[in-house]
Amino acid sequence: MTRYAFEPAPATSVAIQGRAERFPVRRVYCVGRNYEAHVREMGHDPDRSPPIFFCKPADAVVEVADGEEGRFPYPGETSNCHHEIELVVAIGEGGRDIPQDQARRHIFGYAIGLDMTRRDLQRAAAKAGQPWETGKAFDASAPMGPIHAVQDTGYLDTGALSLHVNGETRQQADLSQLIWNVDETIATLSRLFELQPGDLIFSGTPEGVGVGEVRRGDVMSGRFDGLGELRVRVI
Repeated sequence: MTRYAFEPAPATSVAIQGRAERFPVRRVYCVGRNYEAHVREMGHDPDRSPPIFFCKPADAVVEVADGEEGRFPYPGETSNCHHEIELVVAIGEGGRDIPQDQARRHIFGYAIGLDMTRRDLQRAAAKAGQPWETGKAFDASAPMGPIHAVQDTGYLDTGALSLHVNGETRQQADLSQLIWNVDETIATLSRLFELQPGDLIFSGTPEGVGVGEVRRGDVMSGRFDGLGELRVRVI
């Protein structure tokens, strides 16, 4: 029997819509600059350069139950915290060097997620050529709704993704507008890391983060066709 110096932290997991079992989270991968209009608003030219990947810790995931309002604690050391609404892809079968035409068999399901960002810290780090962790990988930076199994949704190539803050539209796009689609993302990521069951991939955010600053008391409402609503209040 393994003995620990102190009690290990509980494993992070997310509800699976309509099922009793839960999805255990292993790693959280995120794709940067994956919608053309968002790339432009961030001051870059969109192209087919290899995608940008970064990670968040598994315990950055904050589960928001279906039909409930989650809470996002405004993080310290920032005066410019932004929302980034994204389709999240849950991996159910691992693999390395996955061919693009086989990527779909590795998908367990989909969810709506928010890649919350301390934009001022991210920009300062990027300008200095430093990693993005302080801007991206902080506590509670990945609120997400329940995972919908692919058997219930089918494979998603299109679908309206949107975010409203206090009822005002901030972000909207269609999944078909991804620069690197989900299959390409899985194939490319699997050449850099061996994917495993339990991995989550935040697939990229549409334009609108240029006005994406949130304040305490704001209510963020993210939607994707067929996946319901992710509702989160900033506290």
